[in-house]
Amino acid sequence: MARSSSGIVAGLTTAAIAAVGFLAYQASAHVPSTLGRPQVKKSPAAAVSKAPRNRTNPTALPGGSGTGERVVYSLDGKRVWLVGADNKVQRTFGVTPGTVDPAPGTYPVNSRSAAGTGSDGTPVEHVVRFANGDSVVFGFSAAVNGSTAAPDASKKLGGIRESRADGTAMWEFATFNTKVVVIK
Repeated sequence: MARSSSGIVAGLTTAAIAAVGFLAYQASAHVPSTLGRPQVKKSPAAAVSKAPRNRTNPTALPGGSGTGERVVYSLDGKRVWLVGADNKVQRTFGVTPGTVDPAPGTYPVNSRSAAGTGSDGTPVEHVVRFANGDSVVFGFSAAVNGSTAAPDASKKLGGIRESRADGTAMWEFATFNTKVVVIK
């Protein structure tokens, strides 16, 4: 009798392992692979602006960039708009992006520093951070020396440089949890 019980136990164990393996395979087919890659969290309601750029007035606020008080950052236009609660542009200015771009989406301002050192080693002021991802921190800042030179392309940098005057305007406008809408 001992021989037949061990055969049943072995058969049940084999069936259980096969069932667990099958269920694990099914589950893995429905989970996106993110191994080794940090994920940038963005609003599920965020939409990438599909509106055409205004070719006659490139400083005009792009359509599809959200509503209410927000900072709009155009990756392709290398431009920022500070938009009030009334949906009117309070200020717009060109920026010099880092070497890595944040994914299009909506993010909250999550950290601010009056002064510090940029990821490129430059002393900066009015740092407004809004996202993390791909081993970089994304945020706006102004170099204390006023430089808006292009960053070193050999480094992964998420800092978006603005002039000192624009940095001051960003600092005053983009307080903690202000929306930052990144569009193509």
